[in-house]
Amino acid sequence: MTTEKKSIATGLALAFLGSIAFSGKAIIVKLAYRYGVDAVTLIMYRMLFALPIFAVMAWWASRGKPPLSRKDWLGVLGLGVTGYYLASFLDFAGLAYISASLERLILYLNPTLVVLLGWALYGRGIRWAQAAGMLVSYSGVVLVFGHEANLQGANVAWGTLLVFLSAVSYAIYLVYSGEMVQRLGSLRLVGLATTVACLCCLLQFVVLRPLSAAVVAPEVIWLSVLNATLCTAAPVLMVMMAIERIGAGMAAQTGMVGPLSTILMGVWILGEPFTAWVATGTVLVMTGIFIFTRMARRP
Repeated sequence: MTTEKKSIATGLALAFLGSIAFSGKAIIVKLAYRYGVDAVTLIMYRMLFALPIFAVMAWWASRGKPPLSRKDWLGVLGLGVTGYYLASFLDFAGLAYISASLERLILYLNPTLVVLLGWALYGRGIRWAQAAGMLVSYSGVVLVFGHEANLQGANVAWGTLLVFLSAVSYAIYLVYSGEMVQRLGSLRLVGLATTVACLCCLLQFVVLRPLSAAVVAPEVIWLSVLNATLCTAAPVLMVMMAIERIGAGMAAQTGMVGPLSTILMGVWILGEPFTAWVATGTVLVMTGIFIFTRMARRP
């Protein structure tokens, strides 16, 4: 096997594993909720254990680089709050009300939200085929949402709204991070922005909860460690390394395994039902996003 082929194979493997690791986050959160913990406390523990990893990442990527300007620091703060703090907290809060499968399908709509924000903020055009892909994918989410709401009641609507707002928050981060990525580099920006998000989550806990709320079941601690390492820091690094080897487009296509792995883990670990409605909705979402991303890459 040539060096180039080895690099592509390694990149595909990294993207594949990174996508599965990312998708495991929802499973771990749902497991932790079984021990009576709330979203504020749970995300505090996740970010507490992730903070040293991201702080080291930021330090490593900043070695030998010029210090950040005041404008850069303001940008890092803004992106850290929208892209990681708000997106993570809203996602955790929403998972208290909806299944891991529906959560992953909603978050998988993220590329469409980036394009819609580009259209709303900058007047960028949307091709008819992209619009068709969005219509198909959103129809899939509505199908799964309707089925879940019929089974579990009105709280599903609240959870769906929270997770959708999480996806919007992360899309805002992606729209506004392009210029800063060029100046600071992706690893440095991710390290700094996620460090900001970790500190925000710790501050949120101190403001909203008594310190006694930090006393949780040992299972919550171990699940939070697993979430911070295997489902947060590790996939960030794996996906970035994959993009270096195979490019963002191919890495994104490989990421289509994410919703499937979440659904399979939800059925296997959480005992979530896998119905014809969920299967049909998943096929619609993945088909729509496939059409959408293919058209987005065409000149």
